Amino acid sequence: MYDEKNIIAVDLGATNLRVALFGGRKLKKIIKSKTPDTGNIGIVVTDRIIDLIYELIRPKEVQKILSIGVSSAGPLDISKGLVVNSPNMKYEYIDIVQPLKDEFQKDVYLINDCRAGVLGEIYAGSGQKCENLVYITISTGIGGGAYANGNLILGRDGNAGEIGHFCVDTSYNLPCLCKGKGHWEAYSSGANIPRFFRAFCNQKGYPFDEEKCQSAENIFGNAKQGEKEYVLFLDELGKINARGISNVVLAYSPEKIILDGSVALSNRDEILTGIKKHYDSYLKMPKIEFSSLNGLSPLYGAAYYSFQKVCIKDESI
Repeated sequence: MYDEKNIIAVDLGATNLRVALFGGRKLKKIIKSKTPDTGNIGIVVTDRIIDLIYELIRPKEVQKILSIGVSSAGPLDISKGLVVNSPNMKYEYIDIVQPLKDEFQKDVYLINDCRAGVLGEIYAGSGQKCENLVYITISTGIGGGAYANGNLILGRDGNAGEIGHFCVDTSYNLPCLCKGKGHWEAYSSGANIPRFFRAFCNQKGYPFDEEKCQSAENIFGNAKQGEKEYVLFLDELGKINARGISNVVLAYSPEKIILDGSVALSNRDEILTGIKKHYDSYLKMPKIEFSSLNGLSPLYGAAYYSFQKVCIKDESI
């Protein structure tokens, strides 16, 4: 039945916004845009989502849509349909669900992007036969989603799995945008790797060229060229990532971990080498793979999540 249903899926990230049309598990069409960051009110984001949906399908085709699923970077207030105080987006809150309901007269379901990501891997990716799976994205930020004993873990408000805010260090004690310190995201996310590199060089007494460490891409590229301080830094980054992964294994005991996100997918060997070298062996390391869904796991998951919710609401489907 799922494979016959047309569903709109939205993936709202700090940097990019994607809207897609699904026919069950099949991705039919996708539109991408930069996430709006102008103005002071989050409704500009929702308005952009509405515009993209109308670019994706014609108004008369809305009647053929079963529901709309939205995956978004958190934190979320599921009961109110809001994104609230996201450390990686500028708005105090973004009202998602009600404006989309009002515009399209369809059921709209909001889920954290990484919880959607693990669902996407379960139903369309390499997690299809897993009963215990953790999905981790290392991109602008770091997030995770867990599927345990055949059940998606959401927690009381949909925010279970905020693994990017696991404490992984008290030496550099770098501040996170959420105002905590020592969090995994403050070190290993694409937005924060350059800052971690500078702190590493300052602590170790290594000189560094500011022009060569403006982005995570620069830093990984310099390390791949064999530049000493960058190579040493990747080993330090590996320690941080291994602590994060070790904590994930202790928390969820998955049979498999799937890594996604631009930083992870662009630097697979470097990321995996550091994790394997420094992993805490208290529990056996599970199989670690990289996503095969080309960064679209949250979209697939949002589509399937919305279908599940509609089925619960309407038993005739």
